[in-house]
Amino acid sequence: MTMFRESILQIINTKTLLITLLSVVSTFVCRIIGFEADLPITFVMSAVVFPIVFSINAAYTRRESALDRYGSLKSTGQAIFYLARDWHAEKNDSWLTDIRTTIVEIIEKTQQLLMSEVENLRNQEIYVYQNFSRLSDLIAQGCENHYIKENQASLCNSHLKEMLFAFETMKHIFQYRTPTTLRTFSRIFITALPILYAPYFAFVSSGFGLALVIMMPTLFTVTLASLDNIQMHLENPFDQVGEDDISINVEYFTGRLQKKSS
Repeated sequence: MTMFRESILQIINTKTLLITLLSVVSTFVCRIIGFEADLPITFVMSAVVFPIVFSINAAYTRRESALDRYGSLKSTGQAIFYLARDWHAEKNDSWLTDIRTTIVEIIEKTQQLLMSEVENLRNQEIYVYQNFSRLSDLIAQGCENHYIKENQASLCNSHLKEMLFAFETMKHIFQYRTPTTLRTFSRIFITALPILYAPYFAFVSSGFGLALVIMMPTLFTVTLASLDNIQMHLENPFDQVGEDDISINVEYFTGRLQKKSS
């Protein structure tokens, strides 16, 4: 029940209630002064609803891509650790510990980057690249010191490439959002239309009671504003604001990287 209430509050927020109130008041005023008009409702569908739905679909696609790349980032990191753990002949615990620590650092620094502000991206990504460079160096050391064979090091480097690609994709999803102009256009009309269409609501509800005067602008406004709120929460899948955001659990990932028991 608590989760359901939180979901409703994310969709129907203060902005939604404020716009709804303005729309209802505007409709009442139009009814009182007799300002009524039969406006084309199809304009709303084409000019506002379509851009919002397009933005929601784009944001959802970005979220699914980010989730897929997050899975790749973890799985390739785990693969490198398991290969290093199970294949290295010299059983150098210090080298294996460095491998594990560096992979965990990559996940941790990626989490910090994706949960920061976009303006801090340049400063945050430096630490991630440093750890990628460190991991590449450790793989090279393993080959040079005969901890692993050349073909095994080559496979580790292949996983490292996939890991780096996954990070770059997640970073770009975080950095670049759906078109700003489209989102701005939608929000302007979402705020203005419920008020501008007050004469239409007054026209439709004429001859009916008070309930319809309230219901018409309320349903219209809540629908548009809720769609905009859904898109807004999907926009950044890493900020931990929306219920569908991607949670990067560093502690759980770290627990998966265990040395073999002797």
